[in-house]
Amino acid sequence: MSSAPELLEVTHVHGERITVRATATGTDLFSYVYKPDPDAFEARKPYVHPLRTLSGNLVTGYRPSDHRWHKGLQMTASHLSGQNFWGGNCYVHGEGYLRLPERIGSMRHDGFDAVDVTGDELSFTESLTWIENGGAEWAREKRGVRVHSVDAGSGSYAVDWSIGLTNTRADGEPLHFGSPTTAGREMAGYTGLQWRGPRDFTGGTVLGPRPGLSGGELMGTQGPWLAFTAEHDDVDAHSTLVFAHAPENEDAVHASHWFVRAEPIPTVAFSWAFFEEFALGTGETFRYRYRIVVADGAWDRERVASRLAELPW
Repeated sequence: MSSAPELLEVTHVHGERITVRATATGTDLFSYVYKPDPDAFEARKPYVHPLRTLSGNLVTGYRPSDHRWHKGLQMTASHLSGQNFWGGNCYVHGEGYLRLPERIGSMRHDGFDAVDVTGDELSFTESLTWIENGGAEWAREKRGVRVHSVDAGSGSYAVDWSIGLTNTRADGEPLHFGSPTTAGREMAGYTGLQWRGPRDFTGGTVLGPRPGLSGGELMGTQGPWLAFTAEHDDVDAHSTLVFAHAPENEDAVHASHWFVRAEPIPTVAFSWAFFEEFALGTGETFRYRYRIVVADGAWDRERVASRLAELPW
């Protein structure tokens, strides 16, 4: 049984980040960083890091040595009309991954339309512009982020993330969204909202709602949610993250599939273009909405389903 929501304290360092603290424990749970990182090759964009459980255990990785452009929880697009808003090397069919800095785009923070804080919730709406490497503005984004349902009884809280992206290309061309898989690399369909786990999440347990299907079997599948559980180094504890689609995502512009790996790196993405490209015409908008539940403990399938049922959209 869940308890009453816990109180939050929100700090905004203007021009840099928004941080959410659980007042009962003094734990900084969530930090949304919108100050541009220094290296343009990593595709400058806002991200969430650190992300911690209620007990303070870290559940995001930042600039790991294997992929410096992986930064906690971030909205990305690995293949977008020949540009890379994911960061790092670009996959080119027949040639592999190449360092092509001229293809690296960025997302510009234009401002917050609203930042609302109550005793137990933070929500904000952010305006961003997606800019290709040559400086042309390709898209405008309205992003919504909400931190809520901080609950000591279940040892969890939730982060909701929404995106509304509009093609604003001045040349009238459509935006083509793809992935390394649509470019020719099998089962590498990463793009969209991506989470990178810390090093000690490597080899963790991956579960979906369907019994008998777990781990790498979930790569490229579809489903309403996916959970990732791992045991930490340094402390005797497990943590679980649950990634869930809002119901309306079933009617979005393109069907999503899970991109998930526990090895050699821990990562999950809500991939909106895993197997097939899709196009967004000039002036057209697509929308998706997601939820990430951050929890202490090693949750099983039944506990995940139970907590999700307690959190209406």
